[in-house]
Amino acid sequence: MIGFILIGTFFLLLVMRIPVAASMGLASIAGMLYEGYGILVFPSVFYAAIAKYTLLAIPFFILAGIIMDYAGISRRLIDFANACCGDRKGGLAVVTIVVACFFAAISGSGPATVAAIGGVLIPAMVRNGYEKNFATAIVASAGGIGMVIPPSIPFIIFAMLAEQSVGTMFMAGIIPGLLMGLTFAIAALFYLRNDKNIIRREKSTWKGIWTTFRKAFWGLLTPVIILGGIYGGIFTPTEAAGVAVVYGLFVGIFVYREIKVTALFRIFVDASVSSAIIMFIMGCAGAFTWILTTSAVAAKLSAALLSVSANNTVMMLIIMVIFMIAGCFVDSASGFYLLLPIILPIVKKTGYPMYAFGVLATVNFAIGQITPPVGSNLFVACNIADVTMRDLVSKVWPFLIAGIVCLLLMTFFPQIITCLPSLLGLS
Repeated sequence: MIGFILIGTFFLLLVMRIPVAASMGLASIAGMLYEGYGILVFPSVFYAAIAKYTLLAIPFFILAGIIMDYAGISRRLIDFANACCGDRKGGLAVVTIVVACFFAAISGSGPATVAAIGGVLIPAMVRNGYEKNFATAIVASAGGIGMVIPPSIPFIIFAMLAEQSVGTMFMAGIIPGLLMGLTFAIAALFYLRNDKNIIRREKSTWKGIWTTFRKAFWGLLTPVIILGGIYGGIFTPTEAAGVAVVYGLFVGIFVYREIKVTALFRIFVDASVSSAIIMFIMGCAGAFTWILTTSAVAAKLSAALLSVSANNTVMMLIIMVIFMIAGCFVDSASGFYLLLPIILPIVKKTGYPMYAFGVLATVNFAIGQITPPVGSNLFVACNIADVTMRDLVSKVWPFLIAGIVCLLLMTFFPQIITCLPSLLGLS
């Protein structure tokens, strides 16, 4: 009965268009009252879900991403990538994906990546003959890479819930993130192969490339400092987030001089709002997970799934389908809290490396960010480009196919994920 109350209340509230976080929180309260815990248990469980040292990295990485955007780093990265390959047919599409990969290594968030690069690249593509809806779809899709290339906020959440090393998760995400970028670029070029409206700009000179590289150097150095510091043993991932904030302020104030003291208040407010939203989601989801686990509902659902098939490959495909469906409706934080208590025991039975599964699950949610009806990246891109969701969705399909191809490759060939951690002895 408790399972019916929990899950039934959650989906009923979703149908009533109540936000996912609030739906999970209210369903948790209903379950606690039914089990006789009392409503005062909810704030305690809510606080326990977010009072983790590891989670301090999330607000710091969010703040670092916003600072880098205000500092003009995203614009300089775009100029450098455009000088390198923007003269080729479809070059601006490739530039968008390359810049998304670089900014992903700063922000750790899909919507943040879309917001940082969309305002510059969508108008630039339209001016060069790209269809506006497709240009918007490229930016929305490329933003999903921000969840996979480290530092990644979903990786931090998964590592905490599954008791995995954040550093190992970060290293495991590098090749899958680059693979996503490669397949997205191939999909874009294939779609644009017969488009005669695209205007090709003049090829940049070596001097022009060097000039843009010199201006973008401080931005290009950011992921080197963050990841190099982590894997060099200089600081932990949480400390790396704080270092990224200090570095971003130094570059923005003293190097590029685009951040004024008067803008700091707005920067901190933006970061506080974004962090508060994520923490509220995690608190409500943590309460839902707690009642789901203590009432033994999660264990029963795990046992039911294990009885479906004894074949590990079939079981992994079933799990991927579950995560893909969940990604269409909920964000990664909610999805991890909701599904991991049920799925983790099954993954352990299959023998699939747990940190590799975390990367797979994150790729699923990255695909979900460009999949209706929720698709958070789609909403951000629509607001930036002033296009309708209906028009945008019709242009996203090449990237959905590319994302699913990546997912299948990583599912059947986990070495794509595990090779770098294995080489460094992190697995």
